[in-house]
Amino acid sequence: MRDVAKLAGVSHQTVSRVINEHPHVRAETRERVLAAMRSLNYRRNLAARTLATRKSHTLGIVGFETTLFGPESMLYGIESAARAAGYLVSVATVRDLSHRPVLEAVDRLVQHGVDGIIAIAPKHAVTTALTHAPAGMPCVAVGGDGQAGFPTVRVDNAAGARLATRHLLDLGHATVHHVAGPLDWPEAQSRVDGWRETLYAAGAVVPAVTTGWWDAEAGYDQGRRLAADPAVTAVFCANDRIALGVLLAMHESGRRVPGDVSVTGFDDMPDSGYFLPPLTTVHQDFAELGRRALSLLLRHMAAPDGDDPPEDVVVAPRVVARASAGPPHT
Repeated sequence: MRDVAKLAGVSHQTVSRVINEHPHVRAETRERVLAAMRSLNYRRNLAARTLATRKSHTLGIVGFETTLFGPESMLYGIESAARAAGYLVSVATVRDLSHRPVLEAVDRLVQHGVDGIIAIAPKHAVTTALTHAPAGMPCVAVGGDGQAGFPTVRVDNAAGARLATRHLLDLGHATVHHVAGPLDWPEAQSRVDGWRETLYAAGAVVPAVTTGWWDAEAGYDQGRRLAADPAVTAVFCANDRIALGVLLAMHESGRRVPGDVSVTGFDDMPDSGYFLPPLTTVHQDFAELGRRALSLLLRHMAAPDGDDPPEDVVVAPRVVARASAGPPHT
């Protein structure tokens, strides 16, 4: 640092202020210091900084091994927000979303000295495990239904389901069938609740829910059953991959989409606009989820002993209307 200061013609305290992004440094002085750092190939000693400040400037993320679009996008959104805020990220993944594996992942992150933890929490076992994190370790959950009594950031899944169902009813469909995800996932249950509430409010018949995994195979299996019922004119799917399977089942059964059956999804995957036909779906803003989660965690890191009730930060979804949904055939 003294070599940088000598080359830049400033004090080593000024170099320290530049490194730590202190606002009260003139722009030309800052640039002179940065140029000297580049010239000398100077890098901060993060280990020494951690020892001095007792802060690693590293955040831990608990994720799980999956190819599902939603959780993957949540992870990317959190990582992007953390990097933009100048934090390093350490990720611990689990195969099983039960209490013990999640708690072990939290312990690994704590051992690596992270300053706070964000966990992707599609099941209640994750938030339950977070309540057993060491005292003083700020933690935030992303996902779920906001009922865990824990600081949470989530998309309003019930509202998204209401929007999709209302969209189909407004097109003129008498009722809407629903192909749900696994109901031990709070997101899936919330989407069922929003769909059902909307049909009840409209005075429409509420069909039986069909459930499966979050993939196209499950959508295809349920879609074949729905395609065999000529009374089915509208289907709301719990995610876009399920909708993809339903679209194939309708095509193979000779049911035209949207001429005979309208289909909507949930997620707004990047490829959903290129399905055949392009898929009407519910958009989730995963980048905003990441930003909100980071902001909430940083607040808890700044005041870890606050007595305020746990926050439940909700991000609103929106419908993206495309060609897969239209008025019923008459």
